[in-house]
Parts: sequence; C-alpha cells; structure tokens
Amino acid sequence: MKIKITLYCPNCQSANVKRNGKKVSKKQNYFCKDCGRQFIGNHALSYKGCHSELNQKILFMLVRGVGIRDVAEIEKVSIRKVLSVLVCSNHNIKPKQKHYDSLEVDEFWTYVNNKQHKVWLIYAYHRATGEIVAYVWGKRDLKTAKRLRENLKTLEVQFDCVCSDSWESFLVAFREDNLVVGKQHTVGIEGNNCRLRHRIRRAFRKTCCFSKKLFNHFKAFDLALFYINFGFV
Repeated sequence: MKIKITLYCPNCQSANVKRNGKKVSKKQNYFCKDCGRQFIGNHALSYKGCHSELNQKILFMLVRGVGIRDVAEIEKVSIRKVLSVLVCSNHNIKPKQKHYDSLEVDEFWTYVNNKQHKVWLIYAYHRATGEIVAYVWGKRDLKTAKRLRENLKTLEVQFDCVCSDSWESFLVAFREDNLVVGKQHTVGIEGNNCRLRHRIRRAFRKTCCFSKKLFNHFKAFDLALFYINFGFV
C-alpha cells in the first residue's frame, strides 16, 4: 500500500513544489515554484526555525531581556536564526500626540564591541503617558543634543516646556524653549532608564551580552522602544 503525502512550502504554504536534487546530506531537496524557497521534505520536522509563529516569540523574548544565545537554547534554534529575526525586524516609533505639556530629556550610555566604545542614546520622554517621543544616537556632546531638538521639530512635536538635568549641552540646545532644570523634574525619565536596562540585555550595566555590530545594537533598541510605547512587537 502506497501513501501519498502532499508537501507544502514552509514559507508560503503553497503545494506547487517540485523535486530539486539532493543536499550534501543525501536528503531530498524541493523547490517552491511560487516563492522560490528551497527546503527538504521533513524540514518542518527536523528544524523548528522554519515555523513562522516562532519569529513573534523570538521578538517577544528579546524585548523581555532574554539574550540571543538564551533564546537559541530555549527554542532549540540556531543563533543565526535569532539574529536574522532581529535584523529583519522593522519597528520605528512615531509620536502619538502633536502637543505635549512637558517633555523630559536625558542621555543613556551603552557600548558596542567593547566597553571603551560608548554609544549614547539621547531621547525625549513624556512622563504622563510613559511614551518615548523621539531619540537619536551619537556621542555625548552638543551636536547630538541639537540633533534631538531638530528631530522633534521634524516630527512637528510641540511642547510647553522641557525638563532636563544641568548638563551644559541640554542648556544650550534647548535654551530657546521653556527649559526647566533640575533632577527633581526628570524623575520619570530616570525611571525609564532603569526600565530600559532591565528590558534590554545589551543595556545591563554589568553584562557580557553586548552588540558586536552597531546595526544590531540599533535594531535591538528600536525593537525595545517600540514595545515600551505600544506594548507589542
């Protein structure tokens, strides 16, 4: 008795597939005529990484402070699979409002490749809603602070006042705005800094899980900041 099994493409779920030679491991290779994906017949059984619902689970674990290698070990997939999900993610935040009563601004240090290569996140935060309104990356200098101010203008964000600490770059960049200086006015953004360090493994103060590439570093933070604003990824 012969049993006929219909194969479906793991990428587009199409049944329009054909044989396409054999792999080095002697396993039969198949080709999807619709999307061009190549796969082996028992791909869905032999490798968990081909399941589309796994991508969402990987993204969720990344924004909850789980490291790349930990995700790979928990889900029994390759590290390359986890990195590919992160790199292919596209999460960009946009302001939810056009006008804010007050914005808090602060700088947040991280590092890439080694602890001597610091990369600074400078961003604006709205305490009442817990929203990260805008952010820029760069050095801890006046130029980066001015870029944040220009970014807010580009996004057409209006605000009544800006709260910051006594860092001189903020005093110069926002001197034309209604600037309120003092640590007592930046309690909200300081608390959010703590949340970032708990949510992003790369931002832990004493961690070995740093990014080797700047692009991956930015992608990890884009993902986390989007999750903080909207509650999903």
